[in-house]
Amino acid sequence: MYYIYILRCSDNSLYTGLTNNLERRAMLHESGKGSKYVRSRLPFKIVYTERLENRSLAAKREIAIKKLNKKQKEILISSKSLDK
Repeated sequence: MYYIYILRCSDNSLYTGLTNNLERRAMLHESGKGSKYVRSRLPFKIVYTERLENRSLAAKREIAIKKLNKKQKEILISSKSLDK
């Protein structure tokens, strides 16, 4: 199982990522080892997750979400509850 997730960072920016272990990835971000982008914008909140069957589908979905502008991502976040 793979997860697409969106974090809302302290500056209100959104970060989209992909992982097969959401809890571990969140801990990496919190410790400052997850990504440079998030590290410089701590703290964050997980505002969206989506589960996918395999890495290929998850990677395609991540790319599609990353192509959205912020307004479109906000609509996605507000239209779907966490961990569908």
